Amino acid sequence: MARKLRVGVIFGGRSGEHEVSLASAQSVIAALDKTKYEVIPIGITKEGRWIAYGDPLQALKAGAFENTAHIALLGDPTQKAIIRLDFSEHSSSVKPIKLQELDVVFPVLHGPYGEDGTVQGLLELAGIPYVGAGVLASAVGMDKPTMKAVFMAHGLPVVKHLVVRRKHWERNPEAIIEQVEGEIGYPCFIKPANLGSSVGVSKARNREELERALRIAALYDRKMLVEVAINAREIECSVLGNDDPIASVPGEVVPHREFYDYKAKYIPGESDLVIPAPIPQDLARYIQELAIKAFVAIDCAGMARVDFFLDRDTGQVYVNEINTIPGFTATSMYPKMWEASGISYPELLDRLIELALERFEDKSRCRTSYSPEDE
Repeated sequence: MARKLRVGVIFGGRSGEHEVSLASAQSVIAALDKTKYEVIPIGITKEGRWIAYGDPLQALKAGAFENTAHIALLGDPTQKAIIRLDFSEHSSSVKPIKLQELDVVFPVLHGPYGEDGTVQGLLELAGIPYVGAGVLASAVGMDKPTMKAVFMAHGLPVVKHLVVRRKHWERNPEAIIEQVEGEIGYPCFIKPANLGSSVGVSKARNREELERALRIAALYDRKMLVEVAINAREIECSVLGNDDPIASVPGEVVPHREFYDYKAKYIPGESDLVIPAPIPQDLARYIQELAIKAFVAIDCAGMARVDFFLDRDTGQVYVNEINTIPGFTATSMYPKMWEASGISYPELLDRLIELALERFEDKSRCRTSYSPEDE
């Protein structure tokens, strides 16, 4: 009998979205079919330490991992395994012990050091298939200014915005405030350039609020994005696939707060998720088309959730952002929109693993050496 596929689920990480990652990972681990997969949970602490075996998910939740073994994933394709590192108290040497080979990795890491191409780069070096976007798409999708520049180059509609660098803000805050007031105006949204889950996001209606919002966003990133605040509905659409992606039915987020902030996203009862979104069919199809175009524009793979603004006053649709590792709890929008489209949560996980293996096999066809005689 063929052995089960070994799936490493990586979660936690050095990000403001650490807790969100734990919630996503818990749902993914519970839903993976244990008759098909041998699930190997791999946690990363807020300090960046990797832990496995025992119950790393509960260890991270409790903050009690002092007695767990240090592990590492080597960027060595001849190993394709997690390694335990034994540090001797009486010697400077480290004894590596190979623990478990991995067939595929499911990264459930939101934000920096996980969703931004860093872990994906390590997995590429290690020669291990992984779920989701590659290095390029992950990096572009994480950096909002770069993402919007790519979208604009592909003719996708985006909201007017500007980029503020933390050093420039700290050096001359008055000049930055005047620039925002002159080019964007009030009200406006201020966001860290490389973070999700609405962490560090504020709405400014005047100069005092703008100054506070920039100060908050600067805590999380060296770049901040300032956008025109429009009177908009928030529409989302899930995308699944590699070279031939498909889009789910769109859904709508109706926050009970002024905007879809962290509390509205993660505190029960603070927002409503309406799936399918109550919009005309032709508009739904247009949003699906834009979602796929955004996915293709950054050369995404596997999965993504594309978020839109639907202007209540003009009817204009804007692409807000693409999330290459969207929230993955059973009640998150990405799986819920696929459920409404006919793909259950466990089946969705199966498809994502299949897509990871398909993409790895396709990439493995590329030559890594060159000889003129080969042509």
